[in-house]
Formats: sequence, structure tokens, C-alpha cells
Amino acid sequence: MTEAPRVRADHYSYTVYADPAMADAFDALRFSGPIGRLVAEEQEAAIAGFLEPVRGRAVLDVGTGTGRAAIALAARGAEVTGVDASAEMLAVAERRAKAAGVVVRFGGGDAHALAFPDRSFDAVVCLRVLMHTPDWRRSLGELCRTSRTQVVFDYPALSSAAALQSSARHVAQRFGARVEAYRVFSDAAIRSALASHGFRVAGSHRQFVLPIALHKAVNSAAWTTRVEGALERAGLMRRLGSPVTVVAHRVLR
Repeated sequence: MTEAPRVRADHYSYTVYADPAMADAFDALRFSGPIGRLVAEEQEAAIAGFLEPVRGRAVLDVGTGTGRAAIALAARGAEVTGVDASAEMLAVAERRAKAAGVVVRFGGGDAHALAFPDRSFDAVVCLRVLMHTPDWRRSLGELCRTSRTQVVFDYPALSSAAALQSSARHVAQRFGARVEAYRVFSDAAIRSALASHGFRVAGSHRQFVLPIALHKAVNSAAWTTRVEGALERAGLMRRLGSPVTVVAHRVLR
């Protein structure tokens, strides 16, 4: 276990998700409706593909939230531990796992200082965390430290439409608005940070070229699949697609 993190307790990534109302509404806000389900299902399939064979593998889900990835991996036979800094989100995750009929070991934990020895898990998964966490490099280091072989995580790309929304949110935050002013990442920054911990990107999945807000406004999975498929065939997904979900393998033993 590493030293306790020195982060601001009032950072939005802690305070927003400590709200029971937010925890209860989280899945409905992000993953309901045809587009929300498409986002979740595509990413879950990509992660399962990255980690195959899943059955019997020890997996840590960092920032598990309401347990979306943890439950999906447990349903495929993984032995999953899920940690999160929010007790309120964990309470929802436990209810969801019980309803799904799967076993996941949930507990409190901070991405900046995971309470597990080095290389405790076959793989470590972390979704929608690095974009919000106060110190993303330290958090990524913890993912790498606790994994024996693979880390899987996602991020909004600097080259995507998400960068415009991120910039707008940072401006709004400076003027006092209470918004989740997330960061975006360049692929080069991600590769460099992984390399410093002995990992290398082995695969990636990009989901949308157009803003997800547009897809939700249209509210048609068929339209989204058709349009994004055309953009991918035109070669735009590889350059502009976001969010990016990557799997990195340990290359330094």
C-alpha cells in the first residue's frame, strides 16, 4: 500500500458522488435509453474481449461506482473486487450485484493509494475515473502497480469533440458554476505515462466521432450505429473517436 494521497477533499470527484441522490440516479442519467445502453454494452463487450479468457481471473475494478463493469465481468466468471471512494455509490453497487445474482467484493478505496500489494490482481479495470481524478498520473501508477498483466481504462480524447466540452466546462467552473470539469488526454501522454510503469498499449476501442449529446438528442441506436459506422469506414474514428478504452500489457517483469 502506498502513502495516503494528498488531494483536496472538496474536489468535485469526491463531493458529487457522495450525494445519495446522485448515486441512486447515476445509471439512469448515463446509461438509460437506447444510446446509454449502447454506450454501456459496447464498452462492456470491448473490455471482455481485451481480458479474454475472463473466467477465473482476479480483476480489480477501481472507481467501480455503481458496479457496472464489476458486475458485467463477474457475470462472465471473473473473481471481481470493486473499490470506490464513495460509500453511497458502493451501496448502489451492492444492491445491483445482488439483483444480478453475482458475487463481487465491494469496499472503500481511493485510486490514488490502493490498499493492495503490488501485482495483486491478474487485471485492473478503471472506467470514467482518470478524466476526473485530481492526480491522474498517480492514479494510473496505482492501476499498474496492482496489476500483474493488464490494465484497462478509458479517457476522452484530446482530438475529439469532448475537448470542446471540456474547455467549456473549465471556463464555467472558473466563473463559479458547479460542473464536472473533466480533463481530456492525448494518446501520446497516455503512452508515455504507461511506459513509465512498464506497460504498453496493446489494443484500443473508440466509440463515437460525433458528440454523444447529439446522439442522445436523436435518441436512436439504429441511427447512431449507421452514422458512426459510416464515419469509421471513412477513417475518422481512428483519428477523432472518443471515449477511448485501452488495454495495456505489462512489458517489464
